[in-house]
Amino acid sequence: MQLSEGKIKHLNKLSNKDGVIAAAAMDQRGSLRKMIAQAKGVPQEQVTDEMLSEFKTIVTQVLTPHASAILLDPEYGLPAAKARSKNAGLLLAYEESGYDNTKPGRLPDLLPHLSAKRIKDHGADAVKILLYYSPFEKPEVNDIKHAFIERVGSECEDNDIPFFCEFVGYDPQGGDEKGFEYAKKKPEVVTKSMEEFSKPQYKIDVLKVEVPVNAEFVEGSSVFKGQAAYSRKQALEYYRKAADVAQKPFIYLSAGVTNPQFIESLHMAAESGTDYSGVLCGRATWKNGVGVYGKEGAKGLEKWMSDEGVKNIEAVNAAIQSAKPWHAKAGVAAHA
Repeated sequence: MQLSEGKIKHLNKLSNKDGVIAAAAMDQRGSLRKMIAQAKGVPQEQVTDEMLSEFKTIVTQVLTPHASAILLDPEYGLPAAKARSKNAGLLLAYEESGYDNTKPGRLPDLLPHLSAKRIKDHGADAVKILLYYSPFEKPEVNDIKHAFIERVGSECEDNDIPFFCEFVGYDPQGGDEKGFEYAKKKPEVVTKSMEEFSKPQYKIDVLKVEVPVNAEFVEGSSVFKGQAAYSRKQALEYYRKAADVAQKPFIYLSAGVTNPQFIESLHMAAESGTDYSGVLCGRATWKNGVGVYGKEGAKGLEKWMSDEGVKNIEAVNAAIQSAKPWHAKAGVAAHA
């Protein structure tokens, strides 16, 4: 499937001069409200929409001079989108925060007052969808998710805007996704998901994926917790296997881990030689600023972001030197 000129133009806006996507992410909504409430020691209902917008705007202003793009949400992030650095492209989330809790299977919902057209009208360069996905889920549940992504892909194609699909693995049996047992399953969850969503019927342009291992369980990693799910050699092989099945450009997401853990994961990506095309990095850069915002407000957050936040994103930028331009995987000439 050839990329249209319109999609190529938008993807170039989201990339740095090397054709690598070095993007920051600030589209958290429910989880951010919860984090701010905890930091302030107040009930969630006391965290106003204005506070969410203020937090997002500060993070965006400070990080976008160091990023090729920013991912925001249209609910609280539009003021931040206007405040971003001129060099940074814009991705907007299309899905409701979280997932449908009324049914099993972590089914997604779209924001009801949005469409791919409206996202484009807001000045976005891409539509982003987060999907909780496991190849071990019941086939009838995954069938609903496949149809859902097919619909969004067709809508993005009709509006000539790139489609970034982010899939986050989970355990359908309710196990701990940060635990040892899930760490052993994670390579297969990630690889099979990348294989599935590379299929042409989804019309996805960029896969936003988890790294295929949990660095805390990689023997000898800098963040190793003492229990090994894989040797470093095995971990690197899992990176290669996942990359090999991807038929689309793919970028790594930080998935809520700490900055040191994400950096270590990127070092393994470099060591394994995968042809990933960058990152969309959220909480690893700004998470520790939430506590500062809770105690010291906007000025305190701005000060912390300008120091620690910038150091965090610069560390990520240094770690993605081995990333490959998205053009190659997309079958597009580099000068397009």
